[in-house]
Amino acid sequence: MDPGGVVEQRHSGLNRVLLSGNMCVFDVSLHGVQSEVVVLAKQCGLTPRQTETWFRRRGNQDRPTKTKKFCEACWRFAFYLIAFMAGLASLIDTPWFWDQRECWRGYPRQDFKEQIIHHVVTVLLIGFSYCGNYVRVGTLVMLIHDSSDFLLESAKMFNYAGWQRTCDALFVIFATVFLVTRLVVFPNRILHTTLVLSMEFFAPFFGYYFFNFLLLVLQALHVFWGYLILRMIYKFVFLGKVERDERSDEESGDEEDERGEKEEESMWEERKCVLDSRLAALANKCALSNLTNEKSAPASAVPKSRWHIASPANPRVRIN
Repeated sequence: MDPGGVVEQRHSGLNRVLLSGNMCVFDVSLHGVQSEVVVLAKQCGLTPRQTETWFRRRGNQDRPTKTKKFCEACWRFAFYLIAFMAGLASLIDTPWFWDQRECWRGYPRQDFKEQIIHHVVTVLLIGFSYCGNYVRVGTLVMLIHDSSDFLLESAKMFNYAGWQRTCDALFVIFATVFLVTRLVVFPNRILHTTLVLSMEFFAPFFGYYFFNFLLLVLQALHVFWGYLILRMIYKFVFLGKVERDERSDEESGDEEDERGEKEEESMWEERKCVLDSRLAALANKCALSNLTNEKSAPASAVPKSRWHIASPANPRVRIN
């Protein structure tokens, strides 16, 4: 038989043992079951030492090489570097990057307490749904909440773009979807299945009470925000316009910026008026001083050219 074929046959026999899970019998780095090694060596036509050497080399193949470790370190290096550079580029122009007092200017939000409760409940619901294997009902909760959020953001987009009619139409659609999904579908479908239908399959336990408590808190927030949206709809119907989103302070921040710009402009106008008045007073003083000097000086001492004060904006114009 061809020596190459013999070697290939031996390796295939050892590979079959390896794939069958019998390699756990051999711990070639520590202790091997010598009888099993001898039997396997006879089956493959190898010596026990050759068999142990083969298993040792085969085990080393599964260990990550320096090249593989280098490649993993390369992509982690690239990821962290890009993340750092992107974060630095995003924050380098922000005021709170240089002055940490700006981190707290304008804080908290208008509905700060409600937002904190909502975020805490959301994080707890997502984490507990995953840990408690409530993934199925958790996905339904997330789907219901995502059904109206994109409509609100699209309405804001068209509001910022100046398309007021499109913004109003999208707001009406958003309000309808929000009220239906959060105040009708969520309690009648989600809360009903977590509170009632779940008891048909298992008895209540700690996870049952904790999970439903979080859902009820979330529903209370839905009622609160539904009230705000209904108030905005009332203003839209009877006043003919849609006011800004009352759950957010982004627009109020814009108004504060505009107010600040107007205050800066008014301060600049005041400073300009004061400066003009001072220049006018200085011009008058210079003119009176020149007239006094001309009257007191002899005719021969009067220069051929003199300075004349024309205006505060151009105080010195030479006339030959």
